[in-house]
Amino acid sequence: MTSKTARISLRPAAPTVEDGLVFSRLLDQAQEGYFRAMLGRRAGDIIARAFTQPSHDLSYQYVTLAEQGGRVVGMASGYTAEAHRHSTNEPLTAAAGWRRYRMAVFTRITRRIVRFIDTVPDGDFYVRGVAVESARRGAGIGTILFSSLEDTAQAAGSTRLALDVAAKNRSARRLYERLGMTAQAESPRWFGLPNTNLIRMTKPL
Repeated sequence: MTSKTARISLRPAAPTVEDGLVFSRLLDQAQEGYFRAMLGRRAGDIIARAFTQPSHDLSYQYVTLAEQGGRVVGMASGYTAEAHRHSTNEPLTAAAGWRRYRMAVFTRITRRIVRFIDTVPDGDFYVRGVAVESARRGAGIGTILFSSLEDTAQAAGSTRLALDVAAKNRSARRLYERLGMTAQAESPRWFGLPNTNLIRMTKPL
């Protein structure tokens, strides 16, 4: 049996730098380079270190990994509105070291986008990201991961899924529409950063 036809299995991420590095690479893919822009070329290592700590949005606690043929081929990350309210930036700030200053400046510049992302109403389960290795796309792995997030959300008592997608990313928007998501709101446009506005998409559970 080849790795391309091997069964897909899901597992919770472990609090290890190894899983963190896989997560950070796939997260960067899902969020179109956002963290690289914020943290620079060491973004992957920084996120991987923060990933091993609990109680923040980028924690291993909120990540599911898909494996095929003995290797990770995709990830899904999401959390409840309550978990988000209790989240802290401290693990990421600590891992960033002196780059925390770059992080602070970037967050200030993109504050309108950050505020939009940070708005997770009670009852929502926020999908931080779903990503699949490029060589495994089109095999249904993303759908499996998305379905696992729905199950997690329902088990947590959430009544709606929510995610943000770049307005310019029409292919991703079409994919989420096929999965039952609909557009609900758009982030404020800011001409200082063109083509950065987001669409909030939701799905009742």
